[in-house]
Parts: sequence; C-alpha cells; structure tokens
Amino acid sequence: MSLPLDPPTSDALGILSRFRVQFYDCLYARADALFELTDAVLCTDGPVKTLVELSLAAEHRRGHGALYQALDRGWLEPTRLRRTLTGLPLPRLADGRIALAVDVSNWLRPDAPTSGERLFCHVYGRGRSADQFVPGWPYSFVAALESGRTSWVGLLDAVRLGPADDATAVTAAQLREVVERIIAACHWHRGDPDILIVMDAGYDVTRLAYVLSDLPVELVGRLRSDRVMLRDPGEPRSTPKGGRPRRHGGVFTFAKPDSWHTPDAATTTDTTRYGKAEARAWDRMHQRLQKRGPWLDHEGEIPITHGTLVRLKVEQLPGERDAKPLWLWSSATGIDAEHLDRIWRTFLRRFDLEHTFRLMKQTLGWTAPRFRNPDTADLWTWLVIVAHTQLRLARPLAEDLRRPWEKPAPSSRLTPARVRRGFRNIRAKTPNPAAVPQPTRPGPGRPPGSKNRRPAPRYDVGKTVKREPTLEAHLAKIAATA
Repeated sequence: MSLPLDPPTSDALGILSRFRVQFYDCLYARADALFELTDAVLCTDGPVKTLVELSLAAEHRRGHGALYQALDRGWLEPTRLRRTLTGLPLPRLADGRIALAVDVSNWLRPDAPTSGERLFCHVYGRGRSADQFVPGWPYSFVAALESGRTSWVGLLDAVRLGPADDATAVTAAQLREVVERIIAACHWHRGDPDILIVMDAGYDVTRLAYVLSDLPVELVGRLRSDRVMLRDPGEPRSTPKGGRPRRHGGVFTFAKPDSWHTPDAATTTDTTRYGKAEARAWDRMHQRLQKRGPWLDHEGEIPITHGTLVRLKVEQLPGERDAKPLWLWSSATGIDAEHLDRIWRTFLRRFDLEHTFRLMKQTLGWTAPRFRNPDTADLWTWLVIVAHTQLRLARPLAEDLRRPWEKPAPSSRLTPARVRRGFRNIRAKTPNPAAVPQPTRPGPGRPPGSKNRRPAPRYDVGKTVKREPTLEAHLAKIAATA
C-alpha cells in the first residue's frame, strides 16, 4: 500500500484514497474480488463490452470464475455507501447553491424471460410516433449538478423501480433521504438557500412539491406544452345566493396566448449557444387536481399548491432545429429576475446527467452484462457508480492523455472518458485494500454432456399491483380490507 489507511483529506489524492478505503469497508462479502473488479472497469483499455474481458486486466488479479462468483454471491451495503457518497465534496452552482437532478435510465432486457421484476420501459425512437415500450429494469438516479457546460455530475443515489412500486412515491422517498443525508453531512446549514431539484416532464412535480414541503428544497419540473394552469380566484365575493367561494381563478392555456395575463417577471439574456433567451414568469399558478393517481388515497380536500410558471423561448437550437418554447413550473413563489434566470439555467444543467448515462452505458459497461437476477444488477450498478465517483475525484489529478486528433484541454475541462485513460497511473498512488489472491482449484461443474434438469423459472413483464378502474371500486376495496 502506497498510502496509510487514514490519509489526509485536504487534497484531491487524499480524498480519493480515503474514498477507496471507505468503499472497501462497504463490501461485506467477496470484498477483494469486487474491489478489483471496480478497478478493472477503471483501468481497462477501451470501453467495457463483456465482463470476462475485465478478468484479463492487470488490476484484476483473480480468474474469471472469481469474478462471476463475486457478482453472484457478493454483498455491498447500499445504506453505508450512500452515506459515503454524500460525505464527499459536492458539486455546486456558481453561487454556491446545491442543485440536484433526478431522472430514470433504463437497463433494457427484452430477451430475458427468466429475469424477474422487469417493467415496460419507454424508449424514444426516430421519427414521429416511433416510441416503444421495451422490457427492462428502470433505475432512478439522483445526482448533484455543477455550473457551466460540462459532462460531470456527482451521483448520489440509485433505486430500481419494481413492479409493485409507485414511481411518484419512490421518487419522493428517494429525494427525501438524499436531502436528509446532505443535511446530516453538513453540506447545507440553516439559513442557506434552498436546494434546487430539477426534473423532466415525466414526474408529477406538484405532488412531489406537496410531499416534500417540509424540506428546504425548491422543485423545478418541465411541463408539456398542452397543459392548462389556473390563477388564484382573488378576494372572496359574496353573492345574493350565497354558496361556497371559488377555489380557482381564470384559466391559463399554454397553447392559447390570448389566455395569458401580464407576467410578473421577465428577463432577456444573450447566450452563445442559443442566441437570445427570453424568460417570462407568472406567479402563484396552480394545477386543478383530482382524486386519481397519487392523490387517490389523499384524505380530505385536495390542497392547492402554488408555484411559479416559467416560459423560456430561445432563438435557435444546436443543429438549426425549430426552437419551441420550454414550460417550467417552480414550487417557489414571489421570485425576482435573478431567481428567474437561475431557474431555467439550472434546468438546462439537468442534461449533464444524460452525458453521464451515456458514459455509464457506452464506456463503463453498465448495461453490457446479461444478468438473470435483478439483485446482481443492483450490485453491478453500485460498482459502476463507485467507478464514476472515483473518476470525478481523480479529475484534478489527471493528465491530458489525448489522441493525436484531439484538441488539448486543461485538467479542469477533461471529460470523464479522458480522465479514465490515465486512471491507471493515479491508482498506483492510492491504497489497495484488496488482499492477494490465494491459489485454488476450480470446481468440477456440471459433467460434460449432461442436461440441465433445473430450468430457470420465467416471469411476466409489467406491474403486479393494479389499481381499481373507478373511485367507487377503490373505496369499496379499502372498506373491505379495513
């Protein structure tokens, strides 16, 4: 070992060394093989295409049999690893605010009928009406964002969505745990600005804002262009006939500019990539909610969740595509021009997480293996997250080992793939807690020519918990089980 087990944390090498030791402590079974497997992912030449090729790397001192046994029988404690990831230095925005992004990435397994807990994953196709639903394992990721155009994020959590899970409830619980860990790690103190959480249109941002209203967070989500929002009803007015006061005001239809009223804030910004960006905000806008979906089991009257509606329009997009307006909804109210610019700029940083997904799949080989057991897929997912975290921590230590056709770049602008080229040199300066492998003999295995008399079971794809078609049937079901 080139460094002690308790290195100083004042520099980048010390932080990386400490994280490697803490990661090894999170491995409770087959720790040595899993640790060396992660190093092989970081040090192998080229993208990871198959698992067996990782056993040929010099950093993996064990055979291919130990590699598969470690993934099949290994054990990593996710709770301890989550606390370790949150305890690392977090990326922040330019003003020091913490910004998180949540998104789902799919591990497609269309030809795996013996793999359980698969769902139908939405996949975008080329052209109109080319979207498909392919069986696979969807994973929900939460990452910390940084300012500027970059492909770096800090991965903090990953949860696989199962057949019996409600996506909104799982996301709310995941975000709550991440924020509580950030506060426990002293990254956020009382009096600091609220933590920004950005998400795409597939999330029910209104429901999440209501569930997480007790946390110091501000949620920003994208809305479809065919949505309708409502204004406040104003001061209650009495009529001769009496009756209940109105709960909703006028209608704000995104596709009908005639229904828009004067915005409460507006900014115009010149950008180098999108031209002139015009942002307009309407304060205290809310959605008409009904008792269905995540609000089906809500007791009492459905609350009104106010927020700020934002419309962003740019002159151009890369590739000379038509620049359609972007609609956002923020759970904050009473924002000013500076806050308005921060909302849409932070939302654009959400796409940095897409670069991370592409790196994990195409370079680190996240979806390359063909596992049968979903628990093994969860273990491999955490190993890939640890590998990406080590690349992020080694970013200040990396040298630009560029190809002859690539342009030079400073160390602060290196991409994760270029940092990975020189990680083998950085690894030599960090601790290696894995023990030396002991020589052994391989097991006999199944005799050649014998048939497999224990076929693997086959599983159906899709949700296992079905909702009742009507509200009356749902209430009757609750009454019957009470």
